[in-house]
Amino acid sequence: MKILSVEQIRKADAFTIQYEPIASIDLMERASRGFVNWFCENIEQGNFKVKIFCGLGDNGGDGLAIARMLQLLGYDLEVYVVKYSEKNSENFQTNQKRLERQLTINYIENEEFILDFDENDKIIDALLGSGLSRSVDGLLKSVIEQINRSEAYVIAVDMPSGLFADETNQLTDAIIKATNTIAFQLPKVAFLLAQNEEFVGNWHLVDIGLHYDFIENAETSYYFSTPKEVRKLIKSRQKFSHKGIFGHALVIAGSHGMMGAAVLAARACMRSGVGKLTVHSVKSGLPIMQTLLPEAMYWEAWNYKSVDFIATKFHADEFRNRYQAVGVGPGIGVNGSIRMSLEKLCEICQELAIPMVLDADALNNFSTEKGQLGMKKIPVNSILTPHPKEFKNLIGKFWKNDFEKLELLREFSISHKLIVCLKGANTAVALPDGTIHFNSSGNAGMATAGSGDVLTGIITALLAQGYTPQESAILGVYQHGVAGDRAAQKYGLTSMIASDIVENIRF
Repeated sequence: MKILSVEQIRKADAFTIQYEPIASIDLMERASRGFVNWFCENIEQGNFKVKIFCGLGDNGGDGLAIARMLQLLGYDLEVYVVKYSEKNSENFQTNQKRLERQLTINYIENEEFILDFDENDKIIDALLGSGLSRSVDGLLKSVIEQINRSEAYVIAVDMPSGLFADETNQLTDAIIKATNTIAFQLPKVAFLLAQNEEFVGNWHLVDIGLHYDFIENAETSYYFSTPKEVRKLIKSRQKFSHKGIFGHALVIAGSHGMMGAAVLAARACMRSGVGKLTVHSVKSGLPIMQTLLPEAMYWEAWNYKSVDFIATKFHADEFRNRYQAVGVGPGIGVNGSIRMSLEKLCEICQELAIPMVLDADALNNFSTEKGQLGMKKIPVNSILTPHPKEFKNLIGKFWKNDFEKLELLREFSISHKLIVCLKGANTAVALPDGTIHFNSSGNAGMATAGSGDVLTGIITALLAQGYTPQESAILGVYQHGVAGDRAAQKYGLTSMIASDIVENIRF
């Protein structure tokens, strides 16, 4: 699903009006009906009032149309129009006249107006919508602050009022704190950023029938990976398949005291359909791995000064015609010898065209001052899976806000020709072509030790089976999240652990 800018959405509206064709007021009616359908399906009638706050533009027009529809359905309503200007839109005026035939509209005309809320109230925010270009002040700010001080349930129409869709807000801006945001047709980039969580709440889409041709041809750098589209990437298995068809993966992970990382990555790799798996890890990890995952083969690493860590010398002959993918990093440790070993590994994978996944300590080794030089050896189209702190260390700088973080992510992916899965809620997968694909699965329960190791194993398995790096990153992140959602249903967000994610991987 494409994520378009506010300006593009405005053009999509105009295109739909011209080429469907449909009158602007009827398109607004369709959008309002979509909101009302969601409201009725999710908010049961009860002993509460619905208080709708409308601005003077088209978002306010939506609010007035929504009020008219809900009133006919029997909801107990109070409608407020905030008169912050002498101007209003044509669609607002039309819906104002229609609503006045049914009920009385309350007008808020000065900042001395005191709003009275009950904790059972359902508030619908239709003050400003997505077209905002400057911080809210005056009368609108006063209304927003009063709504936010209430304990009522708040639902925003298309966009929480005061929130910018395509750029960052100031920390002091007045912004509606919505429980739910019901967006028309497509999500906004702002919905997918951690800094806006307290304003957006849970967001939902309603289809308002914007013209398919416009959306299909619109250019964008942002996409939202919907379940329907991602699942199309999954390859079916033929009856006469054998393990050789599904690839041989090498997972390099673990160290003394960190074998859990290797086990999680390896088990996730096997659960994700790889034909064969070899785990390269320390000698002391052999009984652990062979006991917990007898399906995997084991390649013992060297001992160096009595300290176990991965081999310092890799040879191309050990990889040629053997491995179809390499995943490296979970729990391997950080030091100069390991970094040199990683550089050699990258050179071999580059030479033999073996796709790679680099996670955790693989990234930490390349984040050191000397490691930055070695990072240039990472093969193009390799997949990196950092969490935000690891990404900050990789690029050597921090961002002022989440919009800047996305730009740094895009620039890094383009300049290094790498695929970067920046982990978090709605994990952002940045591709070397400059596009960023936000994930739609997963939950807060996945913020637990070892969850990232599981992702490394899943993506490595997909690469070994012949999925492209782009497909492996997007599908792997999605399936990782889906497994986490299944685990959360069984154990709850607080109680789930990374092993639960592995046990809920399904393809």
